[in-house]
Amino acid sequence: MLQSPADTSLEDIAFLARSEHRVSALVALADRPRSRSQLRDVTGASSSTVSRLVRQFEQRHWVVRNGHQYEATELGAFVASGMRDLLERIDTEHKLRDVWERLPNEADGFTIDMASDAVVTVADADGPYQPINRFTSLLGETDRFRFVGSDLALLEPCRDEFRNRVLEGMDAEIVDPPSVARYVRSQYPDHCTGPLESGNLTILVHDDLPPYGVCLFDDRIGISCYNPINGTVQAFVDTDAPEAREWAESIYASYRRDARQLAADSSE
Repeated sequence: MLQSPADTSLEDIAFLARSEHRVSALVALADRPRSRSQLRDVTGASSSTVSRLVRQFEQRHWVVRNGHQYEATELGAFVASGMRDLLERIDTEHKLRDVWERLPNEADGFTIDMASDAVVTVADADGPYQPINRFTSLLGETDRFRFVGSDLALLEPCRDEFRNRVLEGMDAEIVDPPSVARYVRSQYPDHCTGPLESGNLTILVHDDLPPYGVCLFDDRIGISCYNPINGTVQAFVDTDAPEAREWAESIYASYRRDARQLAADSSE
């Protein structure tokens, strides 16, 4: 019985996926010609495994032998490129699997591709403050900080570090919900007075902010994802991707445009 093209395609995908050596070898040969010993170095596979996989590649017309080396055909390079893209997509999906529902979506102008190279820091039972710690480390490396969203869960645990950075000269601007701004001013007056009087901190308020937070550092942008049940930071996603930076700048500008200055008497 003749196989359908779909059956054959799935079999070839399964053939590549069943062994990590096969994908890495084909990608390596698509980059440049290599000998069997060089393929062993690249893949970590045994001599017998390398000999077997190049024969299997030759049978599929993905590689050809040229003296002591093997090189990918155009078909092989085409397949290698597709598998490399697929693996990168799966790697991204794995990183975002537990947090993507809390991230902004395409309706907000944010795409999964923007987070393909992101650092994803998730809170778990062994490290409930890991997202906060990641945020704090980035805060310590920036000279200018901007934030839009509800900053309470993100900044309250590291309020001392934030205060010190502002007093050291970090330029900070925050767009908060009025209720959060009132709470912070009333609960932490000593933490607010110095930074506000320094001229380095500006607090703006907005009545309709997104359910996530957007941070802009000097070199990276970050998204804080909140647990809707207890309001804690579930994850912090940060990246230096130019497309993500452009998106974050746009989001911040759109909310800042409609924000207003925090009243001096905290009566907002």
